[in-house]
Amino acid sequence: MKKVFILGGTGFLGYYTSHELLARGYKVAEISLPPTPADNLFPAEVESHLGDLQTYTDEQILQLLDGVYAFIYAAGADERVCPEAPATTFFYQANVIPTQRIARLARQAGVKKFVLFNSYFSHFAEQWTDLHLNKEQAYPRTRLLQEEVAMFEGGKDMDVMSLRLPYIFGVMPGRTPLWTMFTEQVRGKDTVYVPQGGTAMVTARQVAEAAVGAIELGQHEGRYAICDTNMKYLDFYQYMVEALGQTETTKLIPAPIEAFKPAFAEHDEHARQAGKEHGIHLAVTADIQGRDAYLDPNDTMPILKINKDDVIASIKETLQVCVNAKL
Repeated sequence: MKKVFILGGTGFLGYYTSHELLARGYKVAEISLPPTPADNLFPAEVESHLGDLQTYTDEQILQLLDGVYAFIYAAGADERVCPEAPATTFFYQANVIPTQRIARLARQAGVKKFVLFNSYFSHFAEQWTDLHLNKEQAYPRTRLLQEEVAMFEGGKDMDVMSLRLPYIFGVMPGRTPLWTMFTEQVRGKDTVYVPQGGTAMVTARQVAEAAVGAIELGQHEGRYAICDTNMKYLDFYQYMVEALGQTETTKLIPAPIEAFKPAFAEHDEHARQAGKEHGIHLAVTADIQGRDAYLDPNDTMPILKINKDDVIASIKETLQVCVNAKL
């Protein structure tokens, strides 16, 4: 029985991946920051550790990874964080340096497969060159570097694959979905202006399938931007309105990026004056949300054997949990 070690096993994606691995017959070990979000997240056979892996010595990590076949890196900081400026330093220290160290130690420990949970902003940083995301925006710039250093550390002895993840839906015990911040922007509003663009979406179950697929079928240095469904923000916001019971009282109005940019730029300036910087400047976020950040499911689903899922049902379930969490 092959053993897989997950960094961030009690997190949203780590939780789903752990259960998918168990269902596929793998032995699972994981480490997560305390506290555990809920009791009995995993069956007794899962080897669970509470702690910050970054505080472990190299020798302690090598001991943890003894006999491990595959490692899944399901941790790190995302673009919602607005750190002290410069943001590049923060994301480099939060995502790049730890990934490089863990990948190096994993290879030394004899790990054969390393799967990194990354962001679809890496994909669009490569595709939308006019926005200069790979040069001027800290979050996508360092996400690309995170992939590179992990793949360099893998060398010829350890296959390293990156999953470039879009919007993800699903629920788990003990954690409130991050989409609560969206529903609260709509709650009680008569009129909500919505960006004209759209985004790719998957379920957490599909992320878990993709992780196992990367272990079993992925190629070294593979960068897999996964997707099941592409959706306009207007449709997504309509599901929020429905979850809030505001279909008769809230009007959604598609608006061009010019309607958002001045306010977003003002927020960027406030952050600058406070000594902070967004990983993607909000004015640039307006540009992004004016576009269709769509992906082709056929580019990755057949390769990683990701099953079709009911994304709409997952969206509705997720949003209902968000709404109820604030009642």
